[in-house]
Parts: sequence; C-alpha cells; structure tokens
Amino acid sequence: MSMEVVNTVGRRKAAVARVYVKAGKGNITINQKPLETYFPLEIFQFVVKQPLSVTEKAGDFDITITMDGGGIKGQAEAARLGIARALCEIDAELRPLLKKNGFLTRDPREVERKKPGQPGARRKFQFSKR
Repeated sequence: MSMEVVNTVGRRKAAVARVYVKAGKGNITINQKPLETYFPLEIFQFVVKQPLSVTEKAGDFDITITMDGGGIKGQAEAARLGIARALCEIDAELRPLLKKNGFLTRDPREVERKKPGQPGARRKFQFSKR
C-alpha cells in the first residue's frame, strides 16, 4: 500500500485541527511538538489516540497536526475527529467501527452568544423590586 499524505480537518467548539497522516511508525506531532509535550495530561493523549487504538493502527502512521483556537479539551477532541476522518479516507472498511464509537460525529455544541442587557447568554442581572 503506497500512500501519500492524507489531509483532513477536525473541529470542536472553537478548536480547529488540521491533520496530516502518512505511513510511518506511530509518531504524533502537534504544532511541531510531540503529543506528550503538547498534551501533558494523560486523558487528552488518550482522547487523541482513541481512533488509532480502536482500529489497532497505532504503529502504522505518522501524524502531524496543526492546532488552532479553542481550549485543551476542544483541541484534543478536534484532533480525534481529524484522525478518525483520515483513517476513513485511508481505509473505508474502518468506517463502521469508527462510526460505532462515535468518532466521526462533529459535536455541534457551540457557546451561545451573550445578549445585550444581560451579563451572560441566559443569566439576567439581579432583579430588585425596590
């Protein structure tokens, strides 16, 4: 299987992950840093690697990710979506497995905007009768 670089995008909340997957031996780099440096917390490393561990492809690819915007959790989940989409492009047979685990669903929840005359999106200023 000769493959060139597969390029996908994953998004979550305000985070955008541009994912580049090529044949390799399992290195994951985010913004020129190794995964362990970029996400020091174990849980986020786990989230990023989920599509690979489920499909048992962890050692087959080198993954380069350009990360933009959002917070740490949004970024990790954006990376997960991008990797899952890339795996689908590489091997269509992985799709049902990834779909069953929910890795191909773009989580549509976004922050609701703040409204005028209120301190937050839903929160109202304290009401004073007198």
